Amino acid sequence: MLSDKIIEQLDRTRLAMGYRTIAQTLSLADQGNVIMDPFSTLIAIHANVGTDNIFHPNTRLSADHPTLLSVGNGNLFQGGITITAQNGSVQIGDENIFGAGNIVIETNHTDAPVTIGSHGRYKGFIEISGGCDLGDGCQVLGNISLRSVKLGGGGSYRHPIADERGAVLKGHGRALDFALEPGQVIAGDGRFGLSDVRMQSHYHPDAK
Repeated sequence: MLSDKIIEQLDRTRLAMGYRTIAQTLSLADQGNVIMDPFSTLIAIHANVGTDNIFHPNTRLSADHPTLLSVGNGNLFQGGITITAQNGSVQIGDENIFGAGNIVIETNHTDAPVTIGSHGRYKGFIEISGGCDLGDGCQVLGNISLRSVKLGGGGSYRHPIADERGAVLKGHGRALDFALEPGQVIAGDGRFGLSDVRMQSHYHPDAK
């Protein structure tokens, strides 16, 4: 068992770097959140965290100022998730799945926020940076780097009609400065280009 002295030392370091103490992190359970390991979970003092979220070990949420980082309700953060709201804001809706994988979401500029809707799925080795607007039900699956990308919102991946789901990026490569409509998908193979856009029913003909 860790001594009170060690806990105090850990808490001083956390507070100096802008994170909640271990006790403050655990107190998020009062809002229905689940903290699997408070020692490896770092959540900023300034982060606005909703209810019923699940935080697996090795999750880090950083925010330089109040209002920059907001997390809704019922999200699942599996291990290896890093969110950094530095100058620009990161706003996350409800009931998204982050992981499994290594996922980095970061903003550096006030005019380039990241907005993520609800009921999305983000799985793989993913980097999401400034200027991204990912709507409800959107999915990013694979080894993908996104910047200045807009994905149109729709139903979740469970929605019975594929072409009514949120837009999807899957595969691997860099996605830069484009927009997809709901129901559209690009399967990237080193790059993501609008010439490769398909409707999701192309891959899920049983869900028309």
